[in-house]
Amino acid sequence: MLSLRAVNQFYGSQHTLWNVNVDFPQGICTGIVGLPGMGKSTLMNCITGKVPVESGTIIWHEAGAPPRNLLSPSAEPPAPPTIGYVPQDRRIFSQLTIDENLHIAMRATGKPDPAAKSEAYDLFPELYPLRQVRAATLSPDDQYRLALASALVNRPRVLILDEPMHGAGQSFAHRLGQLLLRLNRELGMTVLLAEQQLSFIRRVADRFCMLYRGRNVAQGHVNELNDELIAHWMARDVRR
Repeated sequence: MLSLRAVNQFYGSQHTLWNVNVDFPQGICTGIVGLPGMGKSTLMNCITGKVPVESGTIIWHEAGAPPRNLLSPSAEPPAPPTIGYVPQDRRIFSQLTIDENLHIAMRATGKPDPAAKSEAYDLFPELYPLRQVRAATLSPDDQYRLALASALVNRPRVLILDEPMHGAGQSFAHRLGQLLLRLNRELGMTVLLAEQQLSFIRRVADRFCMLYRGRNVAQGHVNELNDELIAHWMARDVRR
């Protein structure tokens, strides 16, 4: 489980996260919802260590091990293999082949497992015939498959996806939904998913947390993500 307690974050003088308290249960898919600019990406970047946290704690609980504060200077880096992250801009190496991208991702841990690449191709069989193709020439859907394969190649305990439906076609959205359900419910992977398409959140997530102007204003079972709650928080800026 990931537990955030009283997390505050600033970009310069701008206060972007305000005393965020939220739990992401182990083996559960949690949807992080909110309009653009409400702090979803910032929250994910805090968890992955991409941006500094002003105050608060981010605790990683794992069965059989003591809790670990990921913000402690003595803690191991929260990046892979513990966390796999796919940002909205994908961040693949466009001039390298699919195979080379996966090789670099595997080496990031310092302990690459040759079998991991085969597992990645098993998850994304569409990529295997293209393994010697430069990433820049791939379709947008295949580029996202590569970014996701690179995040999964080190068998992370937590997978974080930022706006995976951005620019995705309908067939890919269906395929991604099936994959996330498999990773989460069959393999027990903890999934954090920031997404504006609430229909996708409702289809794949078990729980949700809602951000409004950097504050966690609601959380619970995904069935509680009802129209009244959405209208109250996600439409209030539109009404102004």
